[in-house]
Amino acid sequence: MFRISRYLHALQKSPVDGKSQRPAKPTGPVVIWNLVRRCNLTCKHCYATSADKDFPGELDTQQVFDVMDDLKGFGVPVLILSGGEPLMRPDIYDISKRAKSQGFYVGLSTNGTLIDKDSIGEIVDVGYDYVGISIDGLRETHDRFRRKEGAFDESLRGIRLCTEAGLKVGLRFTLTQDNAAELPGLLDLMERERVEKFYLSHLNYAGRGYKNHRDDVHHRMTREAMDLLFTTCWRDVEQERQREFVTGNNDADGVYLLHWVARQLPQHHDRLLEMLKRWGGNASGVNIANIDNEGRVHPDTMWWDYTVGSVKERPFSEIWQDTADPLMAGLKQPQRPLEGRCAACGRLSICGGNSRTRAWRMTGNPWSEDPGCYLTDEEIDLKSESNTLAAC
Repeated sequence: MFRISRYLHALQKSPVDGKSQRPAKPTGPVVIWNLVRRCNLTCKHCYATSADKDFPGELDTQQVFDVMDDLKGFGVPVLILSGGEPLMRPDIYDISKRAKSQGFYVGLSTNGTLIDKDSIGEIVDVGYDYVGISIDGLRETHDRFRRKEGAFDESLRGIRLCTEAGLKVGLRFTLTQDNAAELPGLLDLMERERVEKFYLSHLNYAGRGYKNHRDDVHHRMTREAMDLLFTTCWRDVEQERQREFVTGNNDADGVYLLHWVARQLPQHHDRLLEMLKRWGGNASGVNIANIDNEGRVHPDTMWWDYTVGSVKERPFSEIWQDTADPLMAGLKQPQRPLEGRCAACGRLSICGGNSRTRAWRMTGNPWSEDPGCYLTDEEIDLKSESNTLAAC
């Protein structure tokens, strides 16, 4: 996840002794936990390929609690409870309350359609730190993506109920060629509904998202979307507003922000470069983890076709530290064994090689260049082939 707001707000603050303070090292990975695969919708880009039916082999309540104990002992600070639709799991509130009692930061990732006057009280009782509600565009577009007429109005109702109850709410938007033009309208919606956070996810090739990868937004549209997010966020900084803007699934965003700052705020370029290098880009298999509904562990949510172990067989804490798996060994290396354009990238210290899932899906090789990188050769300071070979 790339936290645009964190970096732009930091540029406005006076660094201590002329240097930016280093963020604390994570105590453990953020865990996105797909507790249930069942969902009341069949969204076009769903990475979990969910449906409104029961899926066999899912972890029961006690198994979830046992895993949670291990995660706590391992230093995991954040649990994002997802699905499918997590509110379709009968014990979701019991799980959520236990997670809160153990001191986790607990987020709920939902399509929002099941948040109504009957359920909002239980959601408030849990005290989620964050409720992320997926929105794919304005009414007509959203309903088409969600394959259900009225889905937009139901999700909007959920947003309003959470906001009125004082919960921190975020809009989660997956950018594709079919909905890119509606980003300005969604930012207007964010303003009208007093939403505190906006998360833009680049389309990653997993689940139904892979089947629809031909709809991936053109690089020009991606750049326009990022320009709009950066401009909107900087306006917030100037107005001392604290809304959050973040992106996911394309770590090239960090490099693109550096170029945007070089054009718009050149006095801050060097300081931002320092901060971005400390961030280091893609954290799959290191600081981001996924557990699916059956207890299988993946390097992140987009790796559902690649399993590195099961919590039914051994603790997550053991699985996550085991580098016998070649993918995990490569992901955990300070210098990942990248190939092609990514290997020759002069901005690798910022993006970390970007999404390995897209590379794997398109070529069968997780270390080949990421086809989702939207930056020009000049913007990534692409090294010549001769220089790359000499460096090796």
